[in-house]
Amino acid sequence: MEGKEEDVRVGANRYGERQPIGTAAQAKDYREPPSAPLFEPGELSSWSFYRAGIAEFVATFLFLYITVLTVMGVFKSKSKCSTVGIQGIAWAFGGMIFALVYSTAGISGGHINPAVTFGLFLARKLSLTRAIFYIIMQCLGAICGAGVVKGFEPHLYERLGGGANTIAKGYTNSAGLGAEIVGTFVLVYTVFSATDAKRNARDSHVPILAPLPIGFAVFLVHLATIPVTGTGINPARSLGAAIIFNKDQARDDHWIFWVGPFIGAALAALYHQIVIRAIPFSSK
Repeated sequence: MEGKEEDVRVGANRYGERQPIGTAAQAKDYREPPSAPLFEPGELSSWSFYRAGIAEFVATFLFLYITVLTVMGVFKSKSKCSTVGIQGIAWAFGGMIFALVYSTAGISGGHINPAVTFGLFLARKLSLTRAIFYIIMQCLGAICGAGVVKGFEPHLYERLGGGANTIAKGYTNSAGLGAEIVGTFVLVYTVFSATDAKRNARDSHVPILAPLPIGFAVFLVHLATIPVTGTGINPARSLGAAIIFNKDQARDDHWIFWVGPFIGAALAALYHQIVIRAIPFSSK
């Protein structure tokens, strides 16, 4: 029973005075990487910077091309039984994110989504320069991807809604905004968790392929929110479809698909960095 009083006094946090919370299991094999600078002028003269932006453009282009075609294929059929249905749409979005993140992660990080880029920027994982460049390239890629689909079937594209995100009948703007906030929180929190180097150091015995849970999160969020908003959770995807479709409802509801995802991404970044990772604002 020797030392019992000491155990009772300090409880589970016995080593709290010597090690920061959350680092006891991996202090010996992990060091916190430095935060990215707010501005990094040297990036602008680096080919890898522009290569990463091109990778984001191409990935978002392919993402819109495949997913919008899938949506149109479902809606042009009179019988949903003869199509992949809503589950197939969700699989198209989730599957493309899995494939594209896997393909581009080593080049640009595989964001393919301004909300993901914004969340990672808030966590100081990339500079403001790179974040702005990524978001611009993602939006341009999305516009081009939706534009190519419309070029294939212009009349059908207009008639079927072009995959544009709008608030479904029976739902208010507040409900749509809430769905986008929660859906994006799920996605960005999954991104943080799946790519956390500290977690990988601690759980090195658990193999993980980061694009898989990220793609699966996109699939699940689409299953839940397609009936509400068509599922945005990606401002570039919503922007590309809205610009090419160019109808009043898509324009009127469009603010929801920027405000909601950015709020959700910010909440996920704060939750992961401050609560889950317990990273202090200052160290003694």
